[in-house]
Amino acid sequence: MRVLLGLVTGLFLSSTALAEGLVQVKSQHSVVDTADKLEAALKANGMTVFNRIDHSAGAAGVGETLRPTELLIFGNPKVGTPLMKCVQSAAIDLPQKALISQDEQGTVWLSYNDPAYLQKRHAIEGCDEVLKKVSGALAKFSKAATE
Repeated sequence: MRVLLGLVTGLFLSSTALAEGLVQVKSQHSVVDTADKLEAALKANGMTVFNRIDHSAGAAGVGETLRPTELLIFGNPKVGTPLMKCVQSAAIDLPQKALISQDEQGTVWLSYNDPAYLQKRHAIEGCDEVLKKVSGALAKFSKAATE
């Protein structure tokens, strides 16, 4: 019983911690359109889109249903490398990811890791300018995708 309680508590704490470090932006578009717009904005600004994952299609492939949910994985070594040089553990959170999903009410959200959270998580020091640049770029890309 103690093991089960520990697992349930651990899962609850993990979910809470995950939501803590996210920036969520409401979109005026569908999941697919938001992801398309984000991908176009990223590529237009010299970012590499490494992968685009349709989690809903994956769920359908195993006979399950999932509200529209897509994940884009993207980055640029010119920005990521300085962060990893400050603290190499930041590499676990790079490249960047953006989650585009539809909630139970039909609202579409674009979510990404808050650079301030990553700074705290990895105890990054001496990279304030890089983190500021990342934060501004993510806000810019999110706005282009959601408005």
